[in-house]
Amino acid sequence: MSVNNNIDSTLDFFQPIMLIIGILLIGLAVSMCVPAFVDIATGTPDTWVFPISAAATFVIGGGMALSTKSSHFKMSKRQTFAMATLIWVVITLFGSLPFVLGELHMNFTDAFFESMSGITTTGSTVITGLDGLSAGILVWRAILQWLGGLGIIVMSISILPLLRVGGMQIFNIEAFETGNKVFPRMAHISAGVTFIFVSLTLVCAFALWLAGMTGLEAITHAMTTIATGGYSTSDGSVGHFDSALIEAIITVGMIVGGIPFMLIPVSLHGQVSKLLKDSQVHWYLGILLFSMIAVAGWLFSSQGMEPLKAVRYSTFTVASIMTGTGYASTDYSLWGMFPVVALFFLTLVGGCSGSTACGIKVFRFQTLFSIVRAEFQKIVQPHGVFIPSYNHNPISDEVISSILGFFAIFIFCFMALTVALGMLGLDFVTAISSAATAMSNVGPGFGPIVGPSGSFQNIPDAAKWLLSFGMLTGRLEVFTVMVLFTRHFWRN
Repeated sequence: MSVNNNIDSTLDFFQPIMLIIGILLIGLAVSMCVPAFVDIATGTPDTWVFPISAAATFVIGGGMALSTKSSHFKMSKRQTFAMATLIWVVITLFGSLPFVLGELHMNFTDAFFESMSGITTTGSTVITGLDGLSAGILVWRAILQWLGGLGIIVMSISILPLLRVGGMQIFNIEAFETGNKVFPRMAHISAGVTFIFVSLTLVCAFALWLAGMTGLEAITHAMTTIATGGYSTSDGSVGHFDSALIEAIITVGMIVGGIPFMLIPVSLHGQVSKLLKDSQVHWYLGILLFSMIAVAGWLFSSQGMEPLKAVRYSTFTVASIMTGTGYASTDYSLWGMFPVVALFFLTLVGGCSGSTACGIKVFRFQTLFSIVRAEFQKIVQPHGVFIPSYNHNPISDEVISSILGFFAIFIFCFMALTVALGMLGLDFVTAISSAATAMSNVGPGFGPIVGPSGSFQNIPDAAKWLLSFGMLTGRLEVFTVMVLFTRHFWRN
């Protein structure tokens, strides 16, 4: 009897999750029609790849949705944790189908890695010879990153604050605790964010087209720019175009991609002051500007680079690395020790919460700085009362504990991943930069193997699986994934 009860309980637990994943798979299948039409229009020989992939995805997604649609669901917090992770894993799995079936004939490991890198907007790739690939595959890679960028914005605004992950509860838009509001909340927020996301993508694509890109190049780069993903249509990335204007447009797009998206529609409605007064935006732009000036100064003084050229390369590269986009206009690993170290730390910093940018996020460093400052003040003035604050509001003990816990678990996972990659035979630079770029969802690492001029193609399959897990963990703010591996989570 207890066995049957356990089975029923397990089914009840996964039914609402299956419904949401099923709906998303149907959406993924529909999105596969875009590269299918592109392949037909460009005369690609394997025009059957995307229709077959779409059909399989639609049938399975539709089956999951139809088998659960008649039930009345209430989502608990535990179910929401499981849903958040399973969505990314399942979408990655079905997103890899065109890579396996298409002209690339990838093995499952490479296809899963490429798909995970796309959907998490990491930008690491195992593919070489991008310049000769069919238009459909290039568009599909861009679509994966675009959908992943849109998805993480919705999740960081509507789901992660509810789950109180790593201090994200600071960004609660409205007070609600009942799990059955999760799905309506996601649907409402998704509509507004999608409109802004599409609008920014179209503006960026039009600007890139006017700057000299072809229509295909413009739309794919616009999608991966706003999503801060970094997939390009060429092995040379943005450096392939050798255009200061194109780099400037993409730089603006990347910086916008790192700003909290909920502040963009507010600003468009005349409340620009909310964007201008947000301390997270101040820190984000301040770190960007300071790093750009510092790296440009180094390139001018130590590398003998012309001033305008130094500013051009520094601005583009710093914006690309800090936002987690991962585009490259030149091989920055050859610039010397200072830029490499600076870019490595910017890899970990990331952009703002509620954006498509990756990394630890600026608001956590703000909070950490405020905590440390308060502790110093207490040492100097033992009888004073000093409270850490964020955006001029006091930070609760719960948020402080959550953020400090996030730093601890992030550093632990980063170190563990680095050691594991080293045990698989990767050299120190490749191991540590691969771990950093996976956990921070940036894309290229450092060194000749996984640097801006290399790829992840020749690293061991086991390393690709570890990095795929690192990309997933980093994208979902670590705790969301790691909590699923605790015994307590699965009790009752």
